Amino acid sequence: MLQVIFIVFALAAVAGAVSVVLQRRPLYSVLSLVVTLISLAAVYVTLQAQFIAAIQVIVYAGAIMVLFVFVIMLLNIKEEMAPDRHRLLRYLAIPVAIVLIGEIVAVIRGLSSNSSLRTIDTTAVAVGDTNSIGMAMFKAYMLPFEITSILILMALVGAVVLARRERK
Repeated sequence: MLQVIFIVFALAAVAGAVSVVLQRRPLYSVLSLVVTLISLAAVYVTLQAQFIAAIQVIVYAGAIMVLFVFVIMLLNIKEEMAPDRHRLLRYLAIPVAIVLIGEIVAVIRGLSSNSSLRTIDTTAVAVGDTNSIGMAMFKAYMLPFEITSILILMALVGAVVLARRERK
């Protein structure tokens, strides 16, 4: 069952990533990126990395996506929302909601009936706990982490400068 969930969310992540590239409107591309990031968080949960999944949702799907939407709004890109074009999606909403509710019920039943999730193996190596992640990030990977954040900031500033220059 866990492998099926992993495959479903992995395929959703790949489909969302393809949709990011294929979308013509930047706002739809950002929404597809949110789907990709949340699917990756679900993949992390299936791999028993709950902390990384939570950080994925909080930092990337939350904060970074708000930043991207802010940049899109700052650039003042004229988008015409055409609700008539997506008329068939209305009929897809109810089956998708039923599937999601079914998944939630299955997970809750699985958690309550499976007692092996309640026992913790203390002999296992602590790989995904917050202490080992913090020590690795602030010792071995501090420089790459900071360089990546500066590169992302420079890319956003460059995109704003290029967009403002083209309008004049």
